[in-house]
Amino acid sequence: MPRQPRLDMPGALHHIMIRGVAKTNIFKDDKDRINFIERLGKNIVDTKSSVYAWVLMNNHVHIF
Repeated sequence: MPRQPRLDMPGALHHIMIRGVAKTNIFKDDKDRINFIERLGKNIVDTKSSVYAWVLMNNHVHIF
């Protein structure tokens, strides 16, 4: 069954999930996590986006 079309309009909320291939870890250590958070912060500012919540797990990330 095909998925429904994505709603993409100003103000729409999105759940973004990033996961390693075959659920492998995407962060080796806290340095990797800090680097990801710094890059995420820069992209949020550059794109004038809002992030309401995020969580970093060993093998995936959730961003709302």
